[in-house]
Amino acid sequence: MLDLNAEYEVLSYSVGDTKAGTKMGKLQLKNTSQDTILNCILWEEALNRMDSKLFKTGNILKILTATYNEKYNNCLVNNLQLIKEAKAGIEKEEALQLYNTIISTIDEFQNEKLKEFTKKTIEENKEKLLIAPAAKVMHHNYLGGLLVHIVECINFAKGVYPLFYKKINKDILLSACILHDIGKVFEYEIDIETGFVEYSNDFKKDWISHSQYGFSLCMANNQPMVAKMIAAHHGRTDWGAMIDLGEKDLENYYYVVHHIDDLSAKFGRISVNDL
Repeated sequence: MLDLNAEYEVLSYSVGDTKAGTKMGKLQLKNTSQDTILNCILWEEALNRMDSKLFKTGNILKILTATYNEKYNNCLVNNLQLIKEAKAGIEKEEALQLYNTIISTIDEFQNEKLKEFTKKTIEENKEKLLIAPAAKVMHHNYLGGLLVHIVECINFAKGVYPLFYKKINKDILLSACILHDIGKVFEYEIDIETGFVEYSNDFKKDWISHSQYGFSLCMANNQPMVAKMIAAHHGRTDWGAMIDLGEKDLENYYYVVHHIDDLSAKFGRISVNDL
């Protein structure tokens, strides 16, 4: 049964052209009480009546008028009400603190070549890192979300490392945690005013995924173990992994970053409303 008083969190929003040459908005909402997803369409007439800031990622909205399908998981929206405006992401001061945490972690590496490579990669991409999201929808999809995600992965790695009984090198593990999503600074584009996240068309021209980018970068800099952990960090090929963890006889280190990444993506500051 449809709850007319339900509140919804904005997950994603985009505008495209119809075959008739008019504008059409696509809005994905999450019911905050039932944790269900509602996919919405807004025709140009409705878009013209609404401020685009209404669709900021993380905003809490109420649907005033809409037409629903029989399963109530898709609808045509005519009017919306803003209940609570979300942040676009973390503040610049916090972003700089997180960035410095990553740099200080790298500075503790004993492997000088790995330290130089990892630090150079982070420093060269500093400005993009300070605003980059970690995803379009799934997790940490806000300004600075990638920094939050990386530091969460660092903290998880440091927490579990003492239990690994020297079966993996600590510098290599931390470098993989830091670089596993570095391709996302190019894969996504984010509007710093609204927090809207879109895929970069320029990235798609040259790369299959951020995993491929990270793997290629590490292999080109003679860091094959870091590269392989990045290649496996999505777990399954149908989830975007280059190495499927369902394969037989994989060495232990292939699994580590996948599980650390998954912990952050499920238990970290996933949404802008967690900030």
